Amino acid sequence: MKNNIPAILVTGANGQLGCEIKAASLKYPAYQFVFISKEGLPVDDFDKVTEYFAANDFDFCINCAAYTAVDKAEAEIEKAFLINADAVAKLSGLCNQHKVQLIHISTDYVFDGAANQPYRETDKTNPIAVYGKSKLKGEILALQNDPGAVIIRTSWLYSSYKNNFVKTMLRLMNEKDSINVVNDQFGCPTYAADLAEAVMQIISSAKNNINPGVYHYSNAGITTWYQFAVAIKNLSGSNCIVNPVSTAEYPTASKRPVYTALNTSKIKDQFNIAIPAWELSLEKCLKLLS
Repeated sequence: MKNNIPAILVTGANGQLGCEIKAASLKYPAYQFVFISKEGLPVDDFDKVTEYFAANDFDFCINCAAYTAVDKAEAEIEKAFLINADAVAKLSGLCNQHKVQLIHISTDYVFDGAANQPYRETDKTNPIAVYGKSKLKGEILALQNDPGAVIIRTSWLYSSYKNNFVKTMLRLMNEKDSINVVNDQFGCPTYAADLAEAVMQIISSAKNNINPGVYHYSNAGITTWYQFAVAIKNLSGSNCIVNPVSTAEYPTASKRPVYTALNTSKIKDQFNIAIPAWELSLEKCLKLLS
């Protein structure tokens, strides 16, 4: 496959981002895509992953495989670290060994939320929950084992595929007369279709050599979960009443950082990526869902 049509392996292909890359792949006929789900290739089965890389030839690997159950991670610490850290260490080592360009997806939850302006890639990480800690360890191990890796931190991911905040809100607004949504956590919603496009733009620029390291990608604009929910209500024409509540009024198993807005200047400048406002992307997604 190398030297002919560049081949792209997408792990965790049944998740939100994997599904969006699959949808976007039709626009990129110059690449050969291999989409593999956790059933096809469990990234925590190291022998299987090693055999798979030995038997197949890839130019790029987009690692969308992750343990993303933020609250469950508090009880399933070992499992979260196995998938988000140990498996990433294995995968990055294999990418390095087989000369495959790794693009690994990480999270805004590597930060503690104490900032008052959007986080840059160089800002100090300090995750406050198991999920964020496991993802940060994965970032560190990825760059240790494969200094050429690209890590993209994203935030508040949603899509027309799979379960996410947008689809949960639509369901609840359909079922209930009123809902309560947290209004003191700030961040940047990210439409997974936009992130998929950004990843493909990075891959398309590969012939100019990709600068490795950490990048931030989210849609433009900062909001709260409550304001996000109100936008979903308004754009979908729901009559449900959305009430703002505090984090204290809505306890969860895992602690959430209160502010995780991401500064995306680096990825925009490096790869010439235009980033849409979150409201515009939400409108696109809701049109697809309706």
